[in-house]
Amino acid sequence: LNPNKLIIVDNSEHNLYLINQELSSYKSNNKIISKLGNVASKLFVKSLFEEIKIDILFHAAAYKHVPLVENNPIEAVFNNVFSTLYLCEEAFKFKIMKFIFISSDKAVRPTNLMGATKRIGELIIQSFHQRYQINSNINNKTSTNFSMVRFGNVMGSSGSVVPLFEKQISEGGPITITHKKIIRYFMTIKEAAQLVLHVAGISKGGEVFLLDMGKPVSIKYLAEQMIKLSGLTLKDDNNPNGDIEIIY
Repeated sequence: LNPNKLIIVDNSEHNLYLINQELSSYKSNNKIISKLGNVASKLFVKSLFEEIKIDILFHAAAYKHVPLVENNPIEAVFNNVFSTLYLCEEAFKFKIMKFIFISSDKAVRPTNLMGATKRIGELIIQSFHQRYQINSNINNKTSTNFSMVRFGNVMGSSGSVVPLFEKQISEGGPITITHKKIIRYFMTIKEAAQLVLHVAGISKGGEVFLLDMGKPVSIKYLAEQMIKLSGLTLKDDNNPNGDIEIIY
């Protein structure tokens, strides 16, 4: 969409280098600014907004691997919740146009800590929208448009279960699943990116946007199909001589 500047922020030097190389390969006049830092640091966030004029902010930073988040609750809460709070504070202070928060379908009636932290993030976004909507009405001043998007499982992303299953299959198994009845909605990276950009165009403030991702897929069924498509067979009670076992 040819922005004047594209500022990309990551606390991983390696990932920042990779995405910078990828974006720089496109034939474009866009100015890409790569910032190495942690948005859960209040000082870093403050310095970022002071240094660069930002119009639209897409907040996608979060720990999202459910078992890791469950085992590291303090760091997970600090990263997922406080990064959102600090960014919201500075976004309103500097009167940026739009703030898009990337949430998760796990935030709906959360049953794990990852989902709970994303739900808290949503509540922070809604709180800022309500508070500053009142402020702008009283003082007749424009304020930041806060909105959010909920995603399902993005195929091929760092948080997707598909690359994990591929790795487990290539290593001869077993495939590990949390529970037999788990279901997930799936979308592609392209669909996710288009949804976020679409939201930036149509949001009025305070909304939760969801992509119609069709019917949910059973993770057990997904694993079985991936085994089959790899030219292998499922190892279970009915086929003890199969190639790949699924354990729960």
